[in-house]
Amino acid sequence: MLHLGLGAFHRAHQADYLQDLADAGDRQWMLAGGNLRADPTATLEALRQQGGRYTLETVTPDGERRYRQLDVIRQVLPYEPSLAGLITLGAQLRTRIVSFTVTEAGYYLDPAGGLDEQAPELASDLQGLTRCTIYGAAAAVLQERMRRGSGPVTLLNCDNLRHNGDRFRAGLMAFLERRGQHALRDWAEANVCTPNSMVDRITPRPGPEVRERVRAATGVDDAAAVMAEDFRQWVIEDRFCHGRPGWKWVGVEMVDSVRPYEEAKIRILNATHSCIAWAGTLLGYRYIHEGTRDPRVRQLAHAYVTEDVLPCLDRPGRRSPLDLAAYRDTVLDRFGNAALCDTHQRVAMDGYSKIPGFIAPTLRERLAAGQPAHAVARLPALFLAFLQLWHRGMLPWDYQDQAMDPAAAHAVCSSADPVAALCGDRQLWGDLAGQPALVDALRQGLRDISFMTGALLD
Repeated sequence: MLHLGLGAFHRAHQADYLQDLADAGDRQWMLAGGNLRADPTATLEALRQQGGRYTLETVTPDGERRYRQLDVIRQVLPYEPSLAGLITLGAQLRTRIVSFTVTEAGYYLDPAGGLDEQAPELASDLQGLTRCTIYGAAAAVLQERMRRGSGPVTLLNCDNLRHNGDRFRAGLMAFLERRGQHALRDWAEANVCTPNSMVDRITPRPGPEVRERVRAATGVDDAAAVMAEDFRQWVIEDRFCHGRPGWKWVGVEMVDSVRPYEEAKIRILNATHSCIAWAGTLLGYRYIHEGTRDPRVRQLAHAYVTEDVLPCLDRPGRRSPLDLAAYRDTVLDRFGNAALCDTHQRVAMDGYSKIPGFIAPTLRERLAAGQPAHAVARLPALFLAFLQLWHRGMLPWDYQDQAMDPAAAHAVCSSADPVAALCGDRQLWGDLAGQPALVDALRQGLRDISFMTGALLD
């Protein structure tokens, strides 16, 4: 397996499952990987120096820590703009799966689901000037596989994009078509599988304190150590072109359709995570567990799921295979894990991708059914208040949002009616943009959270 993006999440999640398989005696599969971008070079270099070995620290909600050495990453490629090493490795016959972890914004999709060709990085890749997007990298790997006759390959998404395999495939085919690579497009249609998947494990950015704890507990000075909660989940549609590891033996759920799992995870876990990050920031907290343990914030999150999400995901004619109420409670317990020290800065990022992906579907369904949407409307209201902090330079840290146009966001915040301006943004709402029901819902949402916004939106 070749993985693109050797960040903390991959090393705490996919690599951990493969380590389980190796420890059980199945060492047929190994990982290799590298990054599509120049950062974080320090971690990548540390992994290279350590031969791909590193320590995973996991922590329970009760604060119990465990340490594990992982050695399934056998090859770490240094970053180079041409991605020559990754392309060569991805094109080898023995490489049967190319996986990747991409943020929602990293797919460069517009509200209609097509490629956003106005995005500078995507435009550069389309012109063949760079290979800095997942499409540019995948196209180069597939081109070389076709040239060498290396045969079929599975491209496996490991991220939070809804229907990630299907949407990535559509984006990739459009990318190849736009570049005029018709022969490669036809080859990919016949030789590439893109199963949908759902991944879950809270993995904060590892700070220097993780390295210190690992040293104290194991005696190993590990510059690539990573930490995560003890909970993990991975659900994959069992559609692979050229073999796969025996993941089902180590707890991976291999299913026909990932849809009910991803809908529950995205709408309950991911959206609630954002809700707590925005609300906690407004109340002056730094960490996710602080906001989760504030009864006012927890009630916002609990009501959002109970009143608006559960009726959408579990209803006559479309019953969920999950116990959604139990899942909601487990998620909130996980977010209250103080030992993770997961920051609002990490979770609050990329709001311009999270609103359309995590929150808008529930709002759209509730409004279309003529049902109240008060609880879900509080989430974009929180984001607008959060955005006002950013607009006024009042955030205590740097806000990163790959999909946001800063000038347009400042214009929303400084307009005479910020609620109407935010609701009119088609990037956020698609065909729901500007509808009176949406505007009314957000105005009510702001009134509901006035206890934490004060005069911020007056």
